[in-house]
Amino acid sequence: MKNKIKKIFAIFFILITLLSFYSICFAANDNVVDEDATTELLEMKESTKSKLENYIEKYGSTPYGIVAYVLNTVRIFSIPFCFLGIAWGVIKQYVTGIRRIDIRDRGFYLIVSFVTILLICQVLPLIFTIVVMRMEGINK
Repeated sequence: MKNKIKKIFAIFFILITLLSFYSICFAANDNVVDEDATTELLEMKESTKSKLENYIEKYGSTPYGIVAYVLNTVRIFSIPFCFLGIAWGVIKQYVTGIRRIDIRDRGFYLIVSFVTILLICQVLPLIFTIVVMRMEGINK
């Protein structure tokens, strides 16, 4: 049994070593940046700048616009992150937690935590917008 495990680890280590050498050699040969990639990066930069300027114009000041842009970005990227966390918690609770209660409880706590994070990340931009717009209405 130990010999099989040693052989498996040795083969795995050799494969990782070969793949890393191949990727290093491939990266060393590819020094030229593709012009399409450069123009795509510039387009992404310009679209991000225009979105940020739209937020600044919409909220009436630079700090509010930047905060709104960041909250919107967090709102978008929190969805897949939290779904992965919920899936991890479900696996811990229902698959690995069948035999041990402490692991099942950890899975439940993970699910509750990631659902809470998801709700906060989805509702926070709405609350921010309502508060800022109400403050702007009072100040005007």
